[in-house]
This record gives sequence, structure tokens and C-alpha cells, in this order.
Amino acid sequence: MALKITSECINCDVCEPACPNQAISMGPQYYQIDPARCTECVGHFDEPQCVALCPVDCIPKDDSHPESESELLAKYRRLTAAEG
Repeated sequence: MALKITSECINCDVCEPACPNQAISMGPQYYQIDPARCTECVGHFDEPQCVALCPVDCIPKDDSHPESESELLAKYRRLTAAEG
């Protein structure tokens, strides 16, 4: 399942550079996560780096983009193959 950033975001700028998939960008009012690029850091880290670093706990799972661990790993492989 992809993650999402809620309106509680304080635009502290710690999540964007921590994302290994470059899935986080500044939206109209606060940061947003591209579900097509978010793997919850599967393939890179044991836990989502944005969640681990967020000081206000505003990055829950996005129920509108359900994905299993194997689907997230497949997405990671597609993304890293495209970059390589």
C-alpha cells in the first residue's frame, strides 16, 4: 500500500530527500506522495524513511492504493530497473 501525507504536514522538508524512490514532492499546500513511485521503502529499507523521520506523524497508509509486500517489491524492481 502506498503512503500519503495528510494536511497535518508542517512542510518541515525532512521526508522529500529521505525518499529513495523520489516519490515525495511539494504539493499546492504541503508535501504529497506519488503512489506510482511509493514502495514504502520495500527493497531499500526495513521501514518507510518518511514515516520514521516525520516529526508530526502525518504519513499513514493510503487505503485507496492497497498493495501487498510482493507487489511493493515488484514495483521497487520496476523502478530500479528503469533507473539502471
